[in-house]
Amino acid sequence: MCKPKRINNRKESMTIKNKMTLFSASAALFSVGLFSAELPTNLEWKTNDLAPTFASPEAVFGGTYRTYSLSFPQTFRSVGPDSNGAFRSWIVEANLPPLIQHPNTGEWLPGLATSWAFGDDNKTMYFKLNPKATWSDGKPVTADDYQFMLTLMRSKDIVAPWYNDFFTNEIADVISYDAHTIGVVSAKERNRDELIQYTNLMPRPAHFYGKPKLDENNDGIDDKFVRKYNFKPEPVTGPYYIDKIKKGKNIVFKHVGEDWWGYENKYNQNRYNVEKINIKVIRDDDIALKHFEKGNLDSFTLLRPDLWHEKSNGKNYQNGYIQKAWVYNQAPVGAGGLWLNTAKPMLNDMNIRKGIMYATDFDMMIAKVLRGDYSRKPNGMGFGHIGYDNTTINAPTFDAKKAIEYFEKAGFEKIGPDGIRINDKGERLSFAITYSAQAHTPRIAVLREQAKLAGVDFELNLIDGSSMFKYVLEKKHDISFHNMGTSEIPAYWEYFHSDNANKPQTNHFTNFTSPELDTLIDSFKNEFDIDKKQALSREIQQAIADANVIVPGYMVPYARSGYWRWMKLPEKMATKQTGYLFHGWGFSQTFSTFWIDESIKKETKAAMKSGKAFEPVIIVDETYKL
Repeated sequence: MCKPKRINNRKESMTIKNKMTLFSASAALFSVGLFSAELPTNLEWKTNDLAPTFASPEAVFGGTYRTYSLSFPQTFRSVGPDSNGAFRSWIVEANLPPLIQHPNTGEWLPGLATSWAFGDDNKTMYFKLNPKATWSDGKPVTADDYQFMLTLMRSKDIVAPWYNDFFTNEIADVISYDAHTIGVVSAKERNRDELIQYTNLMPRPAHFYGKPKLDENNDGIDDKFVRKYNFKPEPVTGPYYIDKIKKGKNIVFKHVGEDWWGYENKYNQNRYNVEKINIKVIRDDDIALKHFEKGNLDSFTLLRPDLWHEKSNGKNYQNGYIQKAWVYNQAPVGAGGLWLNTAKPMLNDMNIRKGIMYATDFDMMIAKVLRGDYSRKPNGMGFGHIGYDNTTINAPTFDAKKAIEYFEKAGFEKIGPDGIRINDKGERLSFAITYSAQAHTPRIAVLREQAKLAGVDFELNLIDGSSMFKYVLEKKHDISFHNMGTSEIPAYWEYFHSDNANKPQTNHFTNFTSPELDTLIDSFKNEFDIDKKQALSREIQQAIADANVIVPGYMVPYARSGYWRWMKLPEKMATKQTGYLFHGWGFSQTFSTFWIDESIKKETKAAMKSGKAFEPVIIVDETYKL
């Protein structure tokens, strides 16, 4: 189960010491090629080769896809300090987990594993790894890489508390039965849907790390792991690996080739079609748009309403050189909006937080700046987690009078000469909203102007790119404006358990805790019965709503792109889970079904020189519109 990204989330009677001892013993046996564990004989092995494919047989291999990133990553590690930035998706999604989920039907499909089985103990998932699977450097993928994964994720040297907790308290063991058969053991019983989510883990390349030179902790991981591997990309199991890096300027992913081992899996065929992906650092979206319209980028995400409605109607669109597509999806939406840091002065006051909830006018932002294209999240913890969402929660509507009532209860009864409320100490009711993109400034500006009607000042604190998220992870913010990714099962421990409060490099952005909420979260983590688990989820969401620590923001139930006419998509260009039509923030949400038609690229460039025009193309696909 993958930790949610900024851009995609966990104590049993066995003690940690016993678990580590058990792991060390199994690892020692494996290292000398001995497999003492016996595979159960009553396993019912499953696979799936009957589900429909979602790529196009017309796809061709080759070409370089050119895209951009607003910032250069602060690390190429996927764990540890500064690893939870926007580029993390590219790194994590360059690998395959044992199973992948069909984007339309939701059924499980072979990934790194060819088959799988459930144990009778409701704790163990068994996987038969594809014996043809290799890392991008040609080394075979084996059970040893799973043993190393467990060692790595449990080590304090990676400086990653979430992973330390999950792989110690939620994963009891990884058992090697032979070089390509493993059992991943949950620390507690889980229903089958959840068991797959928790045990569907990706390996780490043991050979890449080798024997550590510095290992005073004797845990098998280099004591200087964070610094040593900061800019050393790992080999991957997927088709694309990081090939070239120009620090601060660009990153190039290269395909391992048409003989990639994964292409024997029918669900990978006709996907991952481009030979290279060139990600150029362009630190401003509007400048990137100009690069796109000059033909220096192959596609451009037109999620923003001003981009779709106003800025994508020029000559190249009218002449049909650049096409546009708008497709709806039904993907679950993660937590987000305004995260209020209760560790900051004034924001630890419930009345202040309630006042901010009513003083924040997301509805006007959506109507005025976002053209009504976006939708308001009903719940700060997200939307679309069927059965888990508390559908009785509704986002508060803007009400300056109600906001003022709460601010006055908090002692802010006076109004300063600038219209902002002050208390008897002379403190202004003012908070900085931290955000990451210049394009968001008009959105925050609307919130600021409306909030003034209630006597509260929202200062604009723009910190570009990954530096913003580092700032927030270090808990320096008053209020943070951002959204998180999610899976089908919402996550709570990382966001709201006291284990993570007031600590840097955790996703506890609000620092709000309560013993009651801790108890609910612990119960949610440990609950086996899915109906009871969903009820606990709804109760947790109500407790979070009652704490008034996340002002629910907006959600975007679609993907929109402009793209040069040589960029091709399947006839059914989107799935229920399509977040982007082309690579922009990693691989998974696009499903990598596009390709480049080099002959049409030549035709288009020739037409532009001669002045020949094509019919304009604007596609709106409402297949998955809710």
